[in-house]
Amino acid sequence: MLSSSESFFNRHLRTESDSEVLLNIFADEIHRAHQKCAASDTCDPNTKKLDFVFEAGERIMSVLEGAYSCITLIKGVGLCCFRDPHGIRPLVLGQRLTEQGPEWAVASESCAFGPLGFELVRDVKPGEMVVVDGEGNLVTHQCAPAKDLNPCIFEYIYLARPDSVLNDISVYNFQLGLGTKLAERVRQTNWDIDCIVPVPDGSRPAAIQLSAELGLPYREGLVKNRYVGRTFIMPDQRTRELSVRRKLNAMPAVFQGKSVLLVDDSIVRGTTMSQIVNMVRQAGARKVYLASASPPVKYPNVYGVDMPSRKEFVANNLNIEQVNEVLGADGLIYQSLEDLIESAKEINPAIETYETSCFSGTYVHASITDEYLANLEAAARGKGRDRAGTTKGVRLGEAEKEPMPTV
Repeated sequence: MLSSSESFFNRHLRTESDSEVLLNIFADEIHRAHQKCAASDTCDPNTKKLDFVFEAGERIMSVLEGAYSCITLIKGVGLCCFRDPHGIRPLVLGQRLTEQGPEWAVASESCAFGPLGFELVRDVKPGEMVVVDGEGNLVTHQCAPAKDLNPCIFEYIYLARPDSVLNDISVYNFQLGLGTKLAERVRQTNWDIDCIVPVPDGSRPAAIQLSAELGLPYREGLVKNRYVGRTFIMPDQRTRELSVRRKLNAMPAVFQGKSVLLVDDSIVRGTTMSQIVNMVRQAGARKVYLASASPPVKYPNVYGVDMPSRKEFVANNLNIEQVNEVLGADGLIYQSLEDLIESAKEINPAIETYETSCFSGTYVHASITDEYLANLEAAARGKGRDRAGTTKGVRLGEAEKEPMPTV
């Protein structure tokens, strides 16, 4: 999102991607800095390339609003990486020591470092730009005053791998904490549960901890077929339902005659979950209860996750009992937002606020107004999006939510 109506470049955009907009503005600002130097008698453009990049970084961070973590190669400069001033999306710096000296790597998650022999050094700071030049030297520059760190909490629930550490928070330990919090909520019910079953793969840590806290057996009752691709591209409802069955198989050996608690990391549209509930019943389950490790998703995400319309969400304008009826379960509990935030603060108390907009409707940027969201939803309706997640005849299943870069 541009915070100014100023025209920045005369370039032809080839896609609708906001990443392309950011790339063009960045390139244009580097070009402007170069021209300004070339017009001066005291400035040598050949020795100022790094300064041009830092100046362009300062410029784009002053005129762009949104979430972005960028990695790019710039000819004659090196590897350039930067993060938005609120640090909504993660970006981490790693190092590998060699006989020739240290080597540097930058990634969106620290789990990328281990297999390559790198170790996590630190997070790239909000508003910071990191450059690794052609000789392997690391140079950093604070392009924008660091604002309050507001990492997206949905990142730890759904997007990040459990073996990552982001903003000094272990994703795995965070998800274990969610299981502990969920256990307290399950204890307040009168459910007769025989075993805990995760919906693969993201809910496993929470389900394992929930099982340990309640002293109930943990069972892998849903087996994921690794050889089946994404189901949301199937052309009709019948084919999609069959595809979900091919992707997940419910084992009667686990479910037959049992009262089970299915644990999922989140319930967004509910289309896949309702099919899973039905599948588990057909496998012989006596009762099927549901626990979501995250609160109800009720508001659009404008910071990089493809959830633009609240009408897509199963929890939109429905209470928990009504959502439970839609999903066809015998009971449903959600994580509370307070417990969600507390799980993160127990690991890193230094972070005071989190980006929780899809749960709370509170956005980091004041420019995200009701009018902006209404226009966003209108655009989604124009593409045929509804609660079932259809877009031009395409269904977006729970397991197929694609992270989309947002500026």
